[in-house]
Amino acid sequence: MNLILKLILGIIGGFLIGLYAPTLIVELIYTAKVVIGELIGFTIPLIIVFFITSGIASLPQNSGSLLGKTVGFAYGSTIIAGTLAYLVASLVIPQLGGEINLASSDAVEIQSFINLEIPPLFGVMTALVTAFIFGIAISNMNLTHLKQVSDQGRDVIDGLLAKVIIPALPFYIAGVFAEMTVAGTVFDTLKTFALVLAMALVMHWLWLTVLYVATGIALKRSPLELLKNMLPAYFTALGTMSSAATIPVSLQSTKNNQVKDAIANFCVPLCATIHLSGSTITIVTCATAVMFLSPDLALPSLTSMLPFIFMLGVVMIAAPGAPGGAVMSALGLLTSMLGFNEAAVALMIALYLAQDSFGTACNVTGDGVIALWVDKFSQTKE
Repeated sequence: MNLILKLILGIIGGFLIGLYAPTLIVELIYTAKVVIGELIGFTIPLIIVFFITSGIASLPQNSGSLLGKTVGFAYGSTIIAGTLAYLVASLVIPQLGGEINLASSDAVEIQSFINLEIPPLFGVMTALVTAFIFGIAISNMNLTHLKQVSDQGRDVIDGLLAKVIIPALPFYIAGVFAEMTVAGTVFDTLKTFALVLAMALVMHWLWLTVLYVATGIALKRSPLELLKNMLPAYFTALGTMSSAATIPVSLQSTKNNQVKDAIANFCVPLCATIHLSGSTITIVTCATAVMFLSPDLALPSLTSMLPFIFMLGVVMIAAPGAPGGAVMSALGLLTSMLGFNEAAVALMIALYLAQDSFGTACNVTGDGVIALWVDKFSQTKE
């Protein structure tokens, strides 16, 4: 919540700087945006390599069909949620009207004091393929030393995110909004900003309603009772903004829904890293909005968004525990598959972080449904 407050102050500060500050101050905050943006771009492939490698290598061994069922249900939930989010957003967002010009106007040229370039070590797809090769090899061949390397690399990048990049994001966002204020496009952007956030939150609740009503009917249980038992996990996630930190409460809530202890103990911790339906809803909704309303980006179609959604469910595996971990993991796809420029990426980060706690709460509450279905189809005994 402290980060969200800082993010809001960054937006307001950028707006005021762009409106009233002298050119020197505007270019100073713009320089900070450029430097932070280069660091983010450099970090994206490293996030993918270390977090996905570590996540795949950490999957439980010798769990056979139980692992397959859990991963299948979790990935299916994430993909369906993202697809429905796109369909709803593509119907609603065109009705909002207007457009967002994310580029600075030609009339006002803002210069950075530092022309810094930090090229990434490798591309996004190279990072993704590398992560899968090493993750699967470490898991199948029990390469403990390489597993330690991947875990320690993950810890290094997690520390970089938590200690440097995430705290610097308010300055990054301030630079973006100062630039848009100078360009004269900030008011339309802020209006759309609020509407898209509200739509994402409503879709979280609609998705949870669909999950629990369908599950209750299929399993001949009361949807209201199932959802009521998971509410402690939902509200805990709102406060922690972390699926991992909510695991103890999620476990108890899932067991209160009469899921066998062995199934709950296996599914809930695993789903905390692989089931991200709420985060997917937010990213797909916000990305669709930015693409529809920006004249610099191609209008998204279902055929262009589906590959992005399928890949999104993969790259967010074991997203870091730092706030905004899911969107940081997804930045590579936004730039490589959807063609987002630096300003569009900054807007995506701001939109996502503004509702991060609600996306996490949706993820965690959905974990209870995954556990119910795995329990239904599993014959595993303690």
